[in-house]
Amino acid sequence: MRAAGRKLGTVDLLDWPFGKSFLRDLSHRGLTCETLNLKYSHFRKLKVTGEFVRLRTLYLDFSTSLISFQEECFACMPNLMHLSMCETRISNLWTTTAALSKLPSLVELRFQKCMCCNDTGPCPTSTFWKEVSMSSTQPSASPSTSALSDMGWLSTNENMDTEGLINNLFSLAGATSSHDIPSTRYESSDDSEMDFSSHPQESGLENLLNNEPTMFNRSTDIYNEVVENALGPEDEASSSDDFSLDLLPSTNFWARFVPVNPSPICFEKHYREYMIDRLPQLRVLDNLLIRNRDREKAKLVFCQYFEYLPYKRNCVENVVNILQKREVSASRTILQPPNMKSRRSQNSYSRSFCASKVGSSAWPLLQKLSIWNKYSGVETRNFRPRQFEYHPTNSSLMVFGTLDGDVVIINHESGEVVCYIPSLGEMNSVLGLCWLKKYPSKLIAGSDNGSLKLFDMEHMQPVRTGGYRSAQPVTFDAFDQLTSVHVNSTDELFLASGYSRNVALYDINTGIRLQMFTNMHREHINVVKFANLSHPIFATSSFDQDVKLWDLRQKPVRPCYTVSSSRGNVMVCFSPNDQYLLASAVDNEVNQYLTVDGRPQMNFDIPSTGSSQNYTRSYYLNGGDYIISGSCDEHVVRVCCSQTGRRLRDIALEGKGSRSSMFVQSLRGDPFREFNMSILATYMRPSSKSEIVKINMLASSDSGRESTTQGPSRPSFSEGG
Repeated sequence: MRAAGRKLGTVDLLDWPFGKSFLRDLSHRGLTCETLNLKYSHFRKLKVTGEFVRLRTLYLDFSTSLISFQEECFACMPNLMHLSMCETRISNLWTTTAALSKLPSLVELRFQKCMCCNDTGPCPTSTFWKEVSMSSTQPSASPSTSALSDMGWLSTNENMDTEGLINNLFSLAGATSSHDIPSTRYESSDDSEMDFSSHPQESGLENLLNNEPTMFNRSTDIYNEVVENALGPEDEASSSDDFSLDLLPSTNFWARFVPVNPSPICFEKHYREYMIDRLPQLRVLDNLLIRNRDREKAKLVFCQYFEYLPYKRNCVENVVNILQKREVSASRTILQPPNMKSRRSQNSYSRSFCASKVGSSAWPLLQKLSIWNKYSGVETRNFRPRQFEYHPTNSSLMVFGTLDGDVVIINHESGEVVCYIPSLGEMNSVLGLCWLKKYPSKLIAGSDNGSLKLFDMEHMQPVRTGGYRSAQPVTFDAFDQLTSVHVNSTDELFLASGYSRNVALYDINTGIRLQMFTNMHREHINVVKFANLSHPIFATSSFDQDVKLWDLRQKPVRPCYTVSSSRGNVMVCFSPNDQYLLASAVDNEVNQYLTVDGRPQMNFDIPSTGSSQNYTRSYYLNGGDYIISGSCDEHVVRVCCSQTGRRLRDIALEGKGSRSSMFVQSLRGDPFREFNMSILATYMRPSSKSEIVKINMLASSDSGRESTTQGPSRPSFSEGG
């Protein structure tokens, strides 16, 4: 192929029998062809470093193991105009558009195709082509016709009638019919990003739908969205609303136009508007022409539902310029009279720094927390984390409880174990953990067998078993089937809840259970939380769909108020300043209420999956300006603005194989670092252990690629990133 040089036009590697060395050579050295067909390939992550300067069309359709791109994977394709990725597993809007923005010549993109279209190009059966056929009989073709002709989609002929033009368009759309496409694909193994030994298996929309349960629930929205975007010419003069109304497509046309072979990204809410707004050079998306009014609508939708940069910043600022502005402002403040204030606060500069760093890359740094024994210097993998909490005053410490009942305090920056408290049969799975705030060396741990203990790091001594034993552990009365514990702001009291309708109140100083509040809800209480600043106020969330606010000063018999969700509530927490209550119900129903009276303040409008087992948990990031939300049936953490509800990012957790996806079991925002968080992630496979993954949105994955959760890198097109 390389010997052919610039004479090489099309390279079709469909069902190619070559091995890893061929693909590695192809990606590293490049090729001089104009069209490259890599349909039904089985790479997971696209990384291309060779020269593909002449490449104009790339097919990656039906590569059902392809899940993401590396940031610079398309930088070597400056002339790529047509890219098709139907029925892949691409799902992240942010990383996808960031990678595709490296293609300056890209005019057509497909993640799904029209049912009647087998190749790239605008759908030829829309009413727009009737207009083109009529205009093509005139002495001068319309601007849009000329533009399409220049891109190779249309060959105009003055004497061609409508039927002839349509037939010509079909012939230009591609000679391959639907039954010519083979129904085979390669499976990727669980422990490798490439597997050339697997046998061809049946492929199609059904397989992808089985692996993506969210598609069934969102297909109606996608169909309506396609109907709204009827084909029309690009130029403003011929794409008026009046003209389109006169030529509405028939019902038969829309029956044929229903898109097929979709990738998961197509089922993201406002997918089409997001792609159009973020990729302004596009002319055709999913066989649909992009009109001027489509671009205007896309801009409005993006501004309403998405946030480009944190804190409503419109463009990425240079960090050096921000530093210069801060220094100049500080020097001017010194020279100003005492009664004059600086124009920009320090908080404004901090927000500018964050916006600049978050906007520098769509790929945040993900690091798996490796746990080391500081005495032996070896990594320990026998822990199975079930719950974790950051330390309230020491930014380097974190505690996690395990499924075996162990409590482990670690330095999450170095990974070293600081204290290890073995269960020794006294505790089962640790589901409740809470540090004391005024006495930060102490923490309370509760397990599902009802055991409640208070440990003090200052009085822990190492024992022969390699763990630590507290000199004077405090044991509280058991609370059966415990799921949650929380300490109030004065470190005097703590609450415990579990698989019952009751809540227990304990005195930390005496170790006595003061009271048992019974029948607070109609079903069991998942979580109980004290307010961060007001010590007698606490909230409860239950599967009875209610969240209730209580005041200990009123002897909780009746709640201060009750707010309800449409599904069972999994989680509730207070904002850092106690101004808001954040309630998370099953299947991505996340609402924010005013703490003072329970008035709804924000619905975050996160798409649901339709699963009644998709338990959602949401917390505030440092400062409370943003929230993070994750669910146990999804591998995505969503970051939304707490004031506007707009989505800033979706962060995907990727396992080591196509069938080893990671799911969000729990998550916390780092209280000391802005836009930092940790995720307790679990694998689909029962044999896999849970992992704590640290995420830094202010750093790019390029700076720490070796420590990401994708495992060891692989060569060629599938190299991890």
